Amino acid sequence: MREKINQLGGDINSSNIRIRKCHELKGGGFDSDYGISICSNNMRSRSHMEDTLAHGLMNEKILLEMIHAYDHLRFQVQWRDNLRHAACSEIRASALSGECRWAVEFFGKNQWKFSQHLQDCVKRRAVLSVAGRPNCKDDVEAAKVVNEVWDSCFPDTRPFDEVYR
Repeated sequence: MREKINQLGGDINSSNIRIRKCHELKGGGFDSDYGISICSNNMRSRSHMEDTLAHGLMNEKILLEMIHAYDHLRFQVQWRDNLRHAACSEIRASALSGECRWAVEFFGKNQWKFSQHLQDCVKRRAVLSVAGRPNCKDDVEAAKVVNEVWDSCFPDTRPFDEVYR
């Protein structure tokens, strides 16, 4: 993924992946000006942080944010002004990063559904992310925007050949 970002003229390295304290209640994020942040103060406990690091969940979080970085460079995403752009990138990142894998949801988040699991998880996470944006009125608007872009964004696996499962 890092190579794909480099091919688009970006650079992801230790200077722009930061573990820091965040003011918002979130696990991390991508900012086109600053890079990738992982929010250390939003880990529930030391064991939660250790589990995140040991089980590769930190890698999934960094990959998710790298997908946002890729989308920012490849598609010129207008994060602050265009909810459709943000929704599409959230859909792609959740689908491609592995955060919606069945085992992660089943064992870590008590989501017990088998059929349509990936689609439901990706849609749920995209709606939550879009609803948290300052220019989104509410979760109804977020769901509407996610549904508007779903058919074009969910099947888009670039730069990968397929969805990581």
